[in-house]
Amino acid sequence: MVNDAYSSANNNLKNLNNLATDDPLRTRVREAAQTVRDTTPLAQSFTNFVTINLVANAQLAAGGAAAMSFLPDDIADGEVASGASYINVGTLLPFYEDALEEIARHFHADHHRWVLDPVAAGLGTTRTDILKSFKVAPPTIIRGNASEIIKLREMWELPLDAGDKQSKSKKSSGPVGVESADDVEAAEESARVLAKFIAKGDAQGQGAVAVSGETDLVTDGEHTYRLPGGSAMMTKITGAGCSLGGVVATYLAVADPLTAALAASVLYNRASETGEANSHGPGSFQVAFLDGLWSTTPEQIAASPILG
Repeated sequence: MVNDAYSSANNNLKNLNNLATDDPLRTRVREAAQTVRDTTPLAQSFTNFVTINLVANAQLAAGGAAAMSFLPDDIADGEVASGASYINVGTLLPFYEDALEEIARHFHADHHRWVLDPVAAGLGTTRTDILKSFKVAPPTIIRGNASEIIKLREMWELPLDAGDKQSKSKKSSGPVGVESADDVEAAEESARVLAKFIAKGDAQGQGAVAVSGETDLVTDGEHTYRLPGGSAMMTKITGAGCSLGGVVATYLAVADPLTAALAASVLYNRASETGEANSHGPGSFQVAFLDGLWSTTPEQIAASPILG
């Protein structure tokens, strides 16, 4: 059974409509999931070394392939074979400041798709400088928790639209460590603004932002969707969000940004529910969760609740 905290959050979605079974977006989600299974796309990662193992295993379990490196020239050369890439700033070393800016500019010049996870945005000047540098060479998808999304918009100095509810509230103080101090709904307008901004810088005019929480939110700036479900056990293992970023990149290798963010996020909800039902604690949950990523079918992913 899904944790009560997650169930109560999902009860706040009564005014939203579930997408029709024949909605074209569901078809795109199913096709993306099936294509990943059929083609095993490679999505390379420059990621958090605390969670790198789970990121790679999650990409494999979802049907993709993984390659990890912390060398800018490796990542640049690996772009040729990768359908998309993933940058996670969770654990930083001093040389990363120049390395990550160089990688982002390289991706931007080559119109290479990539996913950013702005872990602990707002913590420390080096992390802040790195995240600020991405504004001139933005990612295709941003995936983070609510505090990270709000803080990144503030770092990039992107104004909220006049009258937006968030513009009347206090600014986020940033994450508590790597956890969010804000709820997902508080990040809605920041997510939309970020999605519109990255779409403007994209060669195909596309971009998306995924906000993880009790009820996930995914937007391309014009359309916003909520994804109910999931398991609070995801908060009891290290790297759940980091690994989701990697799987978003796996899906981005075969699909447009909105479809990729939705499909990966929905897959995570279903797999985490399966994991909770078949585990007895955090250790067995992680194993059962990976099994859930492997066993959840494209049809189950596409049939999941997508509220808009």
